[in-house]
Amino acid sequence: MNSIMGIILTGGKNYKLKELTSIRASAAIPVGGKYRAIDFVLSNMVNSGITNVGVLTQYSFRSLMDHLGSGKEWDLDRRNEGLFIFPPYLSGENSGWYRGSADAMYNNITFLKRSKEEYVVVAQGNCIYKMIFDDMLNYHIDKNADITIAYRDMNDFPAGELPHLGIMELGADGRITDMEEKPLNPKGTCASMGIYLIKRKLLITLLEEAVAHGNYDFVKDVLIKKINTLNIYGYRFDGYWRGISTIQMYYKCNMEFLNPAIREELFINNGKIYTKVKDETPAKYNEEAEVKNSIVADGCIIEGYVENSVLFRGVTVKKGAVIKDSIIMQGSVIEQDSTLQYAVLDKDVMITNGKYLKGEPNWPIIISKDVVV
Repeated sequence: MNSIMGIILTGGKNYKLKELTSIRASAAIPVGGKYRAIDFVLSNMVNSGITNVGVLTQYSFRSLMDHLGSGKEWDLDRRNEGLFIFPPYLSGENSGWYRGSADAMYNNITFLKRSKEEYVVVAQGNCIYKMIFDDMLNYHIDKNADITIAYRDMNDFPAGELPHLGIMELGADGRITDMEEKPLNPKGTCASMGIYLIKRKLLITLLEEAVAHGNYDFVKDVLIKKINTLNIYGYRFDGYWRGISTIQMYYKCNMEFLNPAIREELFINNGKIYTKVKDETPAKYNEEAEVKNSIVADGCIIEGYVENSVLFRGVTVKKGAVIKDSIIMQGSVIEQDSTLQYAVLDKDVMITNGKYLKGEPNWPIIISKDVVV
């Protein structure tokens, strides 16, 4: 797909993810045993033949830059085009922090102007889904659209999650007639997936116009304000999609990875999901180990009981420990006779002997990185 380039927005600080984003951008949050959230949109672009991708970072971008590196794992370490990471910068006139998504793109508008592709896919970096963008581009061209927004009927979402999304109303022809960003009282369940397709030159014009008028948010100040003057269409997507914007949705998404049908859609169909490669020994299960319906990454040592859980690389579960319905990130240690249920442990957490921690399915316990409990 040489006629299209990609821009990935990683956003600012997300307070709804609490301790999990105190040290990292939401796009860098670990998911599924060995991945980061940004791996999914970046792999979707690569699987669609997009080889010119810019990542606009802002908040706590060090871990994100370390993860992406030169783009080698995504075959984007190229002499021409490839992966470009744009952190915020300091200058005499600029504080360095972007005031919104439109401001982030405008401050890197040279990247857009120097690129040669006709179209741009702008996408959020904290969403979990598998999509090839060819069909969306064909739909965009067939509709003679100025902007196309991918959307999905979120009828499988808890009602409390809908106010975190952009809710859309569409006409019979697919044109978007109304759109509200994060409404308190959503009028429906059709919501934006945070994926926008637009001609590169039109995007440049819209960004320059918005910033000239003191507007900095791409959704509120460009898309919503232009609904009546531009041909903005919705492209319906019926596959799996989760936006990692709250603790509840992060927990739900990881638990859904235990569903074989969802794993097949995300990791087998329509190309691979690529991530940073780390050389680890295979997981080791001792004689006392018992594991049911769980994802266990490389380097784990299991001596206890694990059920309905996601264990990242290098997790140690000692003899007599019980882990149920939990997410345990890299390098954490669960000592003997401890019990965890409905818990999310960040990296390098130690749960000492005999501890009992239990949250609720809708309010899992969160333990910050490097904490000893």
